[in-house]
Amino acid sequence: MDLYVVLGLQHGASEPDIKRAYRRLARRFHPDINPGDRMAEARFRQILDAYETLMDPDRRSRYDSGGTADPRAPRVSGFEGFDFSARGVDYSASFGDLFAEVLSERGTSKTPGPERGADLHHTIQLSFDDAFAGVQRPLAVTRRETCRTCAGTGLTRVSAGPCPLCQGSGAVRSVRGHMVFSRSCQGCAGTGQQRPRPCEPCSGIGQETRSETVQVRMPAGVADGDRVRVTGKGNAGIRGGLPGDLFITVQVAPHDVFRREGDDLHMVLPVAIHEAALGARIDIPAPDGTARLRVPPGTQSGQRFRLRERGATSTRDGRRGDLVIEVRLMMPKLLDERSKELLREFGRINGENVRESVS
Repeated sequence: MDLYVVLGLQHGASEPDIKRAYRRLARRFHPDINPGDRMAEARFRQILDAYETLMDPDRRSRYDSGGTADPRAPRVSGFEGFDFSARGVDYSASFGDLFAEVLSERGTSKTPGPERGADLHHTIQLSFDDAFAGVQRPLAVTRRETCRTCAGTGLTRVSAGPCPLCQGSGAVRSVRGHMVFSRSCQGCAGTGQQRPRPCEPCSGIGQETRSETVQVRMPAGVADGDRVRVTGKGNAGIRGGLPGDLFITVQVAPHDVFRREGDDLHMVLPVAIHEAALGARIDIPAPDGTARLRVPPGTQSGQRFRLRERGATSTRDGRRGDLVIEVRLMMPKLLDERSKELLREFGRINGENVRESVS
C-alpha cells in the first residue's frame, strides 16, 4: 500500500499538502459521517495511518527509504478530521484551545541531554606553619550523588503490558466542537506500553543527598585566599553527565613573626647597637628551622638582608621564595654611668654630623 496514493499525493509532497489532503478525505470517509459503512471505516483507518506516518519526519524518512512505518512508534498528535454528530460538542472552545496541546507537545519533544553536575565550594582554615609545610585534612562534604536504587534513571522497573489509559494504542482521541484531535497518550508517551514509575527513594530525580569525608591534600606553600580544586567531588551529573568539582578556599592565620608577600617571607630582626656597629653573626628563626645571618659592621636601622630560597614554596612551579630580614636597632633600656661615659667618648671620637643630609 502506497501511503502517498492513499492520500492522493505525489511522492515528496509537503506537509501543508498532506494536511489538506487528510482534511479533505477525513470529511468524506470519517465513520461519524458514514455510520455503519465498514468500507468507509477501513478507508478512514488507511487515511489516518498514512497521515500519521507522513507527518512524522522519522517514520516518513524510513518509509521513503524503502522501509515500513514502525507500528510501535509513538503516535503523532494532530488533527484527525471533523465530527458532525451531536456527541462531544464543545462550542466554547476557541481555535487556540483546539491546537494548544498539539503545538506544546511538538515543541517539547526533544529529550534533554546529559548535564554536568554543579560545583561545590567550601572554606578551610590553616595555621601559618601548616600552610607553609603542606598538610592533609579531612573535610565533611554533603553532595548530590547518583541514586543507588535506580542508578540515576529516576525510574522503577515495571512488568511489560499495555498502557491502561490508551489500551495500548499510544494515542488518545478527543473531540472539540466538530473537530476530532488525536494526541500522544501522556501515560505512556505514545508507546502504548506501561511506563516505569518514578523511583521512590529519589522522587524520580535520579539523585540522592549523601555526606562523606573527603581527604584534602593542601600543597606546601598554599597562601591565604588560594583555591584548591578536587576534581569530581562536586554534585553528580544529570542523565549521565560528568560530576562537578569541589573548590576549597584556604584561610591562613597570621604569624607572630613572619609576613608573607607573594612567595617571600618578611620579618623584623631586633639588633643591639654594638652588634650593628661592630658586626655579628646572629641565629634567627626560620619557618623550616634556624638560619644564620651575618650582620656586617656599620649596619643601619631599616637595612634589609635577603636569605635565598628560605621563603615559601610556590604552588605554581615549586620554587621557593626568599626570607627578607629588616634590621631594627634597639637602644638599651637603662644606662649606668660607665656606659654613659663610654658613649660620650664614642661621640667625641665620631663627631660627624649625622643630620647633614636633612639640614
